[in-house]
Amino acid sequence: MDLEKFFDRVNHDVLMARLERKVRDKRMLKLIRRYLESGIMQNGLTEPRTEGTPQGGPLSPLLSNILLDDLDKELEGRGHAFCRYADDCNIYVGSQRAGQRVLASVSRFLKESLRLKVNPAKSAVDRPWKRKFLGFSLTIERLSRVRVAPQSVERFKDKLRVQFRAGRGRNLRTFIESLKPLLRGWANYFSVAETRNVFEELDQWMRRKLRCMEWRKWKGRHTR
Repeated sequence: MDLEKFFDRVNHDVLMARLERKVRDKRMLKLIRRYLESGIMQNGLTEPRTEGTPQGGPLSPLLSNILLDDLDKELEGRGHAFCRYADDCNIYVGSQRAGQRVLASVSRFLKESLRLKVNPAKSAVDRPWKRKFLGFSLTIERLSRVRVAPQSVERFKDKLRVQFRAGRGRNLRTFIESLKPLLRGWANYFSVAETRNVFEELDQWMRRKLRCMEWRKWKGRHTR
């Protein structure tokens, strides 16, 4: 389940009401309100902000979790298994019919209580291994394991294809060194995945690409 334009549509009054439950310092609340209502710069002009939080602001992720804590409490009260990161949330139930019912009721709760709207294009009821969450998915086995989602692998390959096209004609050792930060970051992020075959297949794919780069450097048929 994904919330439509979440950071752009956070209701200031609803968020401040949640903050006032815990924060007693009126000066702090006033400062946060001013932060939320800080203007938006467009075409050199400042426009007032009536909803949403500043994109990329260091306080925005914290405020989003404070607001969506009500959603966490609601799901816990219903006894649902779920995982949430910012505005992205997966809820696990026992059947397709239960999933449809929960999606409809949670959408209604978000709209009525938090003034938020579920994005129908990115939200669906499906098998866990057919969905992804933060780039991860689950295996189809009875005792599921965490795996890298196929969409994440294809997206990473697209990034590498751009690098390979730009690296044609370059020294192979230098080119590999330039790839290391990208490869290391991706591998570290998905290191918690319990299926290693994705890494083995990706390694084979990259080796083939590197061989093709070297092959193109030899122009003549006989020298090849």
